[in-house]
This record gives sequence, C-alpha cells and structure tokens, in this order.
Amino acid sequence: MAPPSDRLNTPGRRTSWFPRVRLPEDAFGAFAEGFARFMGTANFLFWMTVFIAAWIVINNVAPGLLHDPFPYIFLTLMLSLQASYAAPLILLAQNRQESRDRVSLEHDREVAEASRADTAFLAREIASLRMRINEMPTRDFIRSELRDLLEELERADTGSGEEPPE
Repeated sequence: MAPPSDRLNTPGRRTSWFPRVRLPEDAFGAFAEGFARFMGTANFLFWMTVFIAAWIVINNVAPGLLHDPFPYIFLTLMLSLQASYAAPLILLAQNRQESRDRVSLEHDREVAEASRADTAFLAREIASLRMRINEMPTRDFIRSELRDLLEELERADTGSGEEPPE
C-alpha cells in the first residue's frame, strides 16, 4: 500500500528537490512589468535589430573576433535564452495587470452600485416632493379662502352693528 502522502484522495505535502526561493513579489513583479513594457517598444526592436546586424557583420568581416561562423549558433543560443526569459516575465506582467484590472473592476462595480442606490433614493425623494407640491395650496386657492374669510368677517361685523376697523 502506498504511503498516505502519495494517495490522490489524501491532501499532503509534496516534497521537492529544489529549494524554495522567496523573492519580494512586488519588486520582482515591478521588474517584470518594466521588462515587458521595454520589450514591447519600438526602441527595443530597433536595438535588437542593430545588435543582430552588428553580430552578423562582425562575424562575416572579422570571423576570428566572436568565433561564431555562419549558422550563428551562439547568436541563436542567446536569442533563445532571451526568449525563454522574456516569455515568463511577460506572462507575470500580464497576470499582475489582470489582477489590477480585477480590483479596478470590483471598485467600479461598487461605485456603480452606490450610484444606483443614490439615484433610487433621489428618485423617491423627488416623487415625495412632487406629491407634497400637489397637496400645497395654490395662490388662487389662498386668495379665494382669504376672500371668503373677509366676507365672513364683514358679515359678522355688520350683524353686530359695529363698523369694520380700518
């Protein structure tokens, strides 16, 4: 029977032959982003082209200087090495950007939800104000009420025999 750590249905700690290296994630991530940004520029493409052209010219003009004849094996090795490091660094930079985008999207959702709640509250308040305005007396209504009150006062004064005050 296999030891418990080798079973598929039992969680366990897997050992590795390689030591685990802990780098400051932000520093390395920032380096990866800078590297990826530089790799995606015309400046990088220009200088890479200049380097490769110079390598080929030097090896054709002075073959003993760099010792890399026509198939340019060493140049191919350097470009392969550069590509093997560039791909993971670019992926790391993309993952960091994706994480930032996810946080930004979540923040945007929260802001949108708060805006919707504020808009709903303001809509209810406006509806309430409109209802109250409809219940408010108009100028014509107040005038007619005052007129009626004045007529009542005049009738009351004329009925008691006193003259209305001026």
